[in-house]
Amino acid sequence: MKKIVFALATLAIVSCKKEEVKPVDYTLFTGKITNKKSDKLTIVKGRDVIKEISVDEQGVFSDTLRIDNGQYIIHDNNESAIIYVKKALHINMTLDTKEFDESIKFTGEGAQANELFSQLTLLKENLDYETLISGDQASFNSGIDVFKKEYLNTLNAGSSLLDSVTVANQIKSIEGMSKQLAEMFTTKQKMKELVGTPSPTFENYENHAGGTTSLADLKGKFVYIDMWATWCGPCKKEIPFLKEVEKEFHGKNIEFVSISVDRQNAHEAWVNMIKEKEMTGVQLFADNNFQSKFAVDYAVNSIPRFILLDPNGNIVSADAPRPSSSELKTLLAEQGI
Repeated sequence: MKKIVFALATLAIVSCKKEEVKPVDYTLFTGKITNKKSDKLTIVKGRDVIKEISVDEQGVFSDTLRIDNGQYIIHDNNESAIIYVKKALHINMTLDTKEFDESIKFTGEGAQANELFSQLTLLKENLDYETLISGDQASFNSGIDVFKKEYLNTLNAGSSLLDSVTVANQIKSIEGMSKQLAEMFTTKQKMKELVGTPSPTFENYENHAGGTTSLADLKGKFVYIDMWATWCGPCKKEIPFLKEVEKEFHGKNIEFVSISVDRQNAHEAWVNMIKEKEMTGVQLFADNNFQSKFAVDYAVNSIPRFILLDPNGNIVSADAPRPSSSELKTLLAEQGI
């Protein structure tokens, strides 16, 4: 009898022993999109598509992400934002596509890290690039130092929420951005020397309204050119201001021309964005994105970039003020437009 009792007790101990708990190897990603523009969200790392997530008719989505911890880009084929993924956490995201970056909100366990990335993204987008690169060397250096300090302080304050690789990549990216701005500053100084010289030209760019357009077709009028792309946040911020300027100067001796330097695989996104944002003026698609001869001749290595030409095709400004700047209307008035 004792042997039987002992055997039963042993069996009970074995039966009550907890099963080994396996670590959670995924991130739960849920949310809702207001005014959705697509039936899917795409998660990208670099140039690689990592995951596509279905979005239902109400804009609701839910999926498990079995991907490495780190920073990713999420987009709906029109606009994009940064998300930070960490295994075993639940990230819930809401946004309105009419505002996108500005409307993104996060809840759940992964909210703090993602709110940090939202702050960092807005710091970059709200930097007044035009003013920064338009002054002298001393003011440029001072402005860069102030921006970097604020960005790195924000990053360091939330670094415990991120993995070390992501923190290192953010530091690297801000150094790269500072280098790019220094190149833009140098380019702007060189562009000032081109005033009054004949403009580089472009030929037979696809016109959204149909057919093709060359710069020679516009001779006889002032031409204000906007070099932009569908993926460029600062470019899209200028669109409402550009439409206002176009409306104010409608019927006067000036053409407003927007040239997309998107890659060919973004052609459909270009077509759709012009319709969705009701963009006006002459809408053209460059023949080889940033490698188009017109872009290369003007040393366009960052966008948005604005150019003003006179009726004879000579350069008034190879780096003109943005539509959001009051300096643009001053410049146009000085030309007698």
